[in-house]
Amino acid sequence: MVKNKKLMSVLLSAAMAATLFAGCGSDTSSSDTSSDTASESTDTAEATTDDESSDTGSTMSNEEIIKKAAEDGKVGNWGLGNEYEIQALLQKYGEPTDYLSEDFTMDGFDDDSITLASAMTYNELGLVQNDYDGGYGYGDSIGIIDMNDEGVAMLEDNIFCTKAFAKENPETVKAFLWASLKGWADAVADPAKAAEIVYEAGSSVSQDHQNYMASEVAKLVQTDMNGNTVTDIGNMDDTAMQQTLDQAKKYVQLDDSAAADKLQGFTLDDIRDSQYIEAAKAAGDEPSFSPEKKDVSIQLKWLPQSQFMGYYVAQANGYYDQVGLNVNIVSGGGDIAETTAVNNGTVDFGVTWVTNLAAADAGGMDLVEIAQIYQRSGLVLVYKPENFQK
Repeated sequence: MVKNKKLMSVLLSAAMAATLFAGCGSDTSSSDTSSDTASESTDTAEATTDDESSDTGSTMSNEEIIKKAAEDGKVGNWGLGNEYEIQALLQKYGEPTDYLSEDFTMDGFDDDSITLASAMTYNELGLVQNDYDGGYGYGDSIGIIDMNDEGVAMLEDNIFCTKAFAKENPETVKAFLWASLKGWADAVADPAKAAEIVYEAGSSVSQDHQNYMASEVAKLVQTDMNGNTVTDIGNMDDTAMQQTLDQAKKYVQLDDSAAADKLQGFTLDDIRDSQYIEAAKAAGDEPSFSPEKKDVSIQLKWLPQSQFMGYYVAQANGYYDQVGLNVNIVSGGGDIAETTAVNNGTVDFGVTWVTNLAAADAGGMDLVEIAQIYQRSGLVLVYKPENFQK
């Protein structure tokens, strides 16, 4: 076990604590970070689930594991907006929606104080499985419960701006999307190269972890909640977005009653606009946009890492230059949430989650999603099979 794993995990996972729902009844925010390709044990699609374990036939089913961990009070999550899928999962199996507060390491999982721990496939899962610097080295011995497989997944990273900015600068929005989607296409086609570009741009994590992260993020961009391949990068899928919005309505608690009522009345068309991405995709390989604003910025949810590799690749490969844009990529994780920064005009575009955007708009902001980069949830629960034997 690596001596500095706790410090490494704190640095990598603190993304979950970026500002969430600013101005909407809370002054904290969520973000997600990630991990590395250094191990061959990280293909979550093939990870141990349900009845599979190293002790075949003796490990409990997912339902039994969830119920036991819930009844033992050992289901962990960070909160800060990441808890809604966990709450939906617990309710699915008739359990109370309480959970243990998980810190930004996987030490609770390691010492069994949390027997069913939250992890992002592109971050904490890599730390648990891999044995590179900062990892816990469990390899394939762990079990995984995937929110997508359980039917309670919620969509994460998207691109958004204000409705006013999009209306006043439609050519800028289309050009930005065209270049960003090109960057994402290149990134998922060659995650190793994308990880190298991000690392050189000032990575917040190790090269090994950056590589792992890029490989896992590519899966979230190219695979939907049902495990189907997605070739239409940035697609705002009705079913996945509606599932996310429905669960947000059920589990998001807003202090202001008017904001809460507004959230309940939202439809998808209140929080997204597909006309810009459709125009960007229709432009082909030789776009002829005329940006109204050439110097623009995008704020991430956290520090430079492969979670956001598409924007760095677009910049490195000259796609923003090709459409006449000078793009400043702004790190997140500061005192101002990405939703607030975009809404008040500090930056032009931002990366956030569907739930964050809906809650922010319910609280009075003027935000609109213009592309959905991640097509499935990256949240899983991890466990040690030996803790759940029949």
